[in-house]
Amino acid sequence: MAGSKSLTASLEDYLEAIFHVAAEKGAARAKDISKRMKVNSSSVTGALRALAERGLVNYAPYDLVTLTPEGMGVAEDVIRRHEVLRDFFVKVLAVDEAEGEEGACKMEHAVSRNILERLVQYIDFLESCPRAGSKWIQGFGHYCNVGENAEDCERCITLCLDELKKRRESAEGEINVSLIDLKPGQKAKIVAIKSRGSTNKRVTDMGVEPGAMIEVERAALSGDPVDVKVKGYHLSLRKDEALGIIVEPQ
Repeated sequence: MAGSKSLTASLEDYLEAIFHVAAEKGAARAKDISKRMKVNSSSVTGALRALAERGLVNYAPYDLVTLTPEGMGVAEDVIRRHEVLRDFFVKVLAVDEAEGEEGACKMEHAVSRNILERLVQYIDFLESCPRAGSKWIQGFGHYCNVGENAEDCERCITLCLDELKKRRESAEGEINVSLIDLKPGQKAKIVAIKSRGSTNKRVTDMGVEPGAMIEVERAALSGDPVDVKVKGYHLSLRKDEALGIIVEPQ
């Protein structure tokens, strides 16, 4: 992405703001961007001109502001960095939403892609590992407030083993399902991709692959499309694509 080289944190924030404004209102205007960013109109004008020079936005005075294909790619990358960091702070470090949002805003411009991918893998691991999950997060919060307690550790291990045994017994009679069968808010581990040809390639190119955790965010009544979140990406899948994704509900 040639136009994205040497983008400042501020310009990345503008791309992120344009993306969100357009998603909420159907179109982005300079005054809406100014309101969202809490800056004056002259600052917005200067930023839009700088982004237009880099080929990241289509901009003309008093007209709608739109992202170019390259600008859209950069904006989605910034948003992904933000959401992965926020999820890590909230889901793993057990900080509140507001503090997680603030921390993600400050760090999203500096984190490397390699670190970001490791954070995604770590969150997926915690959500699927029988020793982790929400109870592990609660335990971490207890540790932060109270400190280590040997009795708590022994009780936790006992409970973990009991729950793992129940989970295995339950899984013996459980049949994996298609992604299309999940309800909004449900999470699952991808077991297999049954689709073939171009459909399979499109799905795997988006990061949908066996072993990854996937969450259904929204689903149309007709089942087409299905909006999901996987590896920090928000994706919209066609019904035939969702049907071919076999998952293990968590």
